[in-house]
Formats: sequence, C-alpha cells, structure tokens
Amino acid sequence: MVVLDLATKLVVVATIAPGEDVRVLGGLLYLTQWRNVGAAFSFAEGATVLFSLVAVAVAVVIVRTARRLYSTGWAVTLGLVLGGAVGNLIDRIFRDPGFLRGGVVDFLSVFGPDARYFPVFNIADSAIVCGGILGALLALRGIEFDGSRAKDRTTADAA
Repeated sequence: MVVLDLATKLVVVATIAPGEDVRVLGGLLYLTQWRNVGAAFSFAEGATVLFSLVAVAVAVVIVRTARRLYSTGWAVTLGLVLGGAVGNLIDRIFRDPGFLRGGVVDFLSVFGPDARYFPVFNIADSAIVCGGILGALLALRGIEFDGSRAKDRTTADAA
C-alpha cells in the first residue's frame, strides 16, 4: 500500500500542476494536485506536527499488535491503516514546508473538480478509511485479533 501511495503521488507531482484538474471517467473522477497540511479533509491545519506524531504512535501500536494477530481480517485491516498512516507520514516528513509539517499530496476528487462535492484525497487516505470500516465490521461481528469470536470466548470461559 505504501509503495502504491508513494508511486501515485510521485506521478501526480511530476505531471499535474498544483490546482490543475484532469477530467477522468467522463467527469466521475478528477485528478488534481493539492497539499493538505491538516488531517483528513483539511481539518485542523495548524496541528500538522501533532498528526505526524499520532501517525508514528499508530504505526508503533500496529506493529506491536501484529505479533498477536491470527485473524486474516484484522491483519488486512491493520495493514491498510498502517500503510495509509506511513504513506501520509512520509509526506509530512519529507515535503515542504519542513520536517513533520509537510503537506500531504492529495489528488483524487470525485464527482467534480476542486473538492466541489467531496474532499480531495489520496490512496493512503482511502486505505485508512477502508481499514477503519473493515475494523468496525470485524468488531461488530465480535471477531478478535486471534480469530476467535467474542461470544465463543465468553461461552468457553463460562464452562
């Protein structure tokens, strides 16, 4: 996921001027180049360093948790979140205006140019959102990191 995210951002930066809109799929999708120094959807733009540190913490927690994973679903979920967090963290570390304050390259705008209908995002953002949705579904189904179901565990504990 990190490689795909970085590759797409490199192509966008090399081929699309900031603010330029490239219409794709009959206008269903627009490619653009925006820099986001805030969180998702440009929220809290003054807290870039905080978001960078949170991304580092998330990565550390996921890597530490990976040793306990026996569920394929949770492995995919945490892999998506980790890949997305690291992809955006790389931008925050290496892009202008500086270390831990860099602007994340966002380039996908759906249904219209310039975030007219939906915020501009990137592959890393998509991975984080998909991982979050998958994690919520797994939690709602009671699936634990070890692959067991919460209700199976309570039944076994009661016996």
